[in-house]
Amino acid sequence: MKLLLEIKDEKADFIMELLRNFSFVKAETISQEKKEFLRELKGAVEEVKLAKLGKIKLKPIEQLIDEL
Repeated sequence: MKLLLEIKDEKADFIMELLRNFSFVKAETISQEKKEFLRELKGAVEEVKLAKLGKIKLKPIEQLIDEL
């Protein structure tokens, strides 16, 4: 199982050290770029879920291509 935790900067070193002491846990930090990518991806997935539920309407692919 993978978990993504958001920890305050002042507590991050402590938590990382704690997690690394468990042999069954692999802990690593992620770059700011990867953090932003994951945030945007999560938002996109949420939009798709809302569209499937009929709560929002997504743009047609043609409109997205025209915006490029």
